[in-house]
Amino acid sequence: MAKKKAGTKEILIVTSKTKAYIKSKGMMTSSDAIGALSDAVYSLIDAAIVRTKANHRSTVKPQDL
Repeated sequence: MAKKKAGTKEILIVTSKTKAYIKSKGMMTSSDAIGALSDAVYSLIDAAIVRTKANHRSTVKPQDL
């Protein structure tokens, strides 16, 4: 289960995989990058849900992202 601070949303990404990918590109990951990335994913999903509802569907599809 993903780590979560009190009052914050659950992390939606796999931290170890994300850090490994960044490291494979010769870069390092700051301590707050994972939370910021997860926040960006929440925003992407929320926007996709709005688009899905606007198109009178209940299934989020790739084109909604």
